[in-house]
Amino acid sequence: MNLIINLIVYLVIFGLIWRLVGMLPLPAPVGQIVQILFIILLILMILTLTGIMPVLTLPRIHW
Repeated sequence: MNLIINLIVYLVIFGLIWRLVGMLPLPAPVGQIVQILFIILLILMILTLTGIMPVLTLPRIHW
């Protein structure tokens, strides 16, 4: 249950950051690079939180 709560919290924070960066007036090629980097980070974050790939060290949220 704690894993699901952590995943939801991190995805909400990640979505807010993605939305704020998406609102920046970036040129098209830079915007695509940033979008690809965000997608790679999202995949790494999900794999790390589920324990499949311990690459990133994300802090655990304790309730």
